[in-house]
Amino acid sequence: MIDVEGLSKSFGERTLWRDISLTVGRGEMLALTGPSGSGKSTLLNCLGLLDRPSAGAIRHEGKDITRFGRREVRLFRRDVLGYLFQGYALIENATVEENLEVAVKPRRALRDKAGASLAEALQRVGLAGRHKETVHRLSGGEQQRVALARLIVQQPTLVLADEPTAALDRDNTAMVLDSLREMSRAGCAVVIATHDDIVRDACDNVFALGTPLVAQ
Repeated sequence: MIDVEGLSKSFGERTLWRDISLTVGRGEMLALTGPSGSGKSTLLNCLGLLDRPSAGAIRHEGKDITRFGRREVRLFRRDVLGYLFQGYALIENATVEENLEVAVKPRRALRDKAGASLAEALQRVGLAGRHKETVHRLSGGEQQRVALARLIVQQPTLVLADEPTAALDRDNTAMVLDSLREMSRAGCAVVIATHDDIVRDACDNVFALGTPLVAQ
C-alpha cells in the first residue's frame, strides 16, 4: 500500500529525521510514536502530500507520490487519502450534513448514493438524526464523531490521523479506535500519530521516532 524508502526531512541545518523506511499494508493500523518535536505530524504531512521530504521516496502502489504533479496530487487526495485532524477541520458555521457533503461532492460515484451514505455514517458514529445541527454547537467529542463520519462517507483507502484522541475522554477515544479499526478491516491502511498508550496498543504495529530506530 505505502512504502517509505530512505525518507529524510530537514529545516535549514536542523534534521528532523533521516533515512526512515517503513511499510504500511492494506488492513494495517500503524502507530507513529515519539516525544513532542520528533516529527510525527511532519511525517504524516509528507505521506499526505501536505509537505515534501528533503530526500527519499514514498510509494503508493509502486508509484513515488513525492514526484506527483498538481493533477496527480489532487486525484490522490480525492480518491485515496482521508485525514483525521486533532482539530477536526470542520466548517463550524455549517451543518453536520453540509460537512459530510463536502467529502462526497468531488466524487460522482459517491454523490449518486450520498443520502443513504450520510445517514448510515451518522448512525455508525452515534449521531443519527442530528444532520441538521450546526457544528459549532456540538461538543468536542461530537465534532470528532462528525469528522469520523466524513471519513466513512469519503471511503478512502489510506487514513492519516494526527493525535485524533488527544482532546477526547475514554468513551470517545474508544469510539474513534473502533471506527478506525472497522475501516482497516475493510482494507484501509491507517497511520496514527499519537502520544496515547491506549491508541498505540490498539494498533497492529508501532514505528517510533526520536529513538535509535531512526538515525539522528
